[in-house]
Amino acid sequence: MDFVRIGEKLIDKERIYKVIDRILEMRCRGGSQQEVADKLGIDRTFISRLETLGEVRKGGRIALVGFPILNKAELEALAREEGVDYVLILTDEERWAFVKNRSGIDLFNEVMALIMKLKHYDSVIFLGSDLRVGLAESILGDRVIPIILGTSPMKEDKYVDPGQIRGIIRELRG
Repeated sequence: MDFVRIGEKLIDKERIYKVIDRILEMRCRGGSQQEVADKLGIDRTFISRLETLGEVRKGGRIALVGFPILNKAELEALAREEGVDYVLILTDEERWAFVKNRSGIDLFNEVMALIMKLKHYDSVIFLGSDLRVGLAESILGDRVIPIILGTSPMKEDKYVDPGQIRGIIRELRG
């Protein structure tokens, strides 16, 4: 049991998780918000707010960004097959070359241009270290679909499961 105390109340977090799971299962099976609310004895607006909290945008333009990626060519091919609008995937060697071959101001300007470009996409699947993913989320907000490949600093290419990426893309496409 996982309890938290809020003032005089003792809250069972597990009970909350079970109710949320039940709401989502019933909604996935086709129940309307009102039908689910009536069956569970809760307010329909709670279900609406719950869905809004967890919503990932559907459809729209998708970008795939990641580094350092071991199976770069495989993910690029997958992204082309699935119609991803923008792809920037780098190996560890390529990311270091990107940094080393530019002056500080040029690097800064290119990174800022990339950020501005990514803001035009509805969803950005971002593959990287915990630090880089957190940075992307703080800049791009809820449009980021995070996939953490390890803790920073990462010093070698990481394999990314193409099935996972394909599944995310297809979910985003609806």
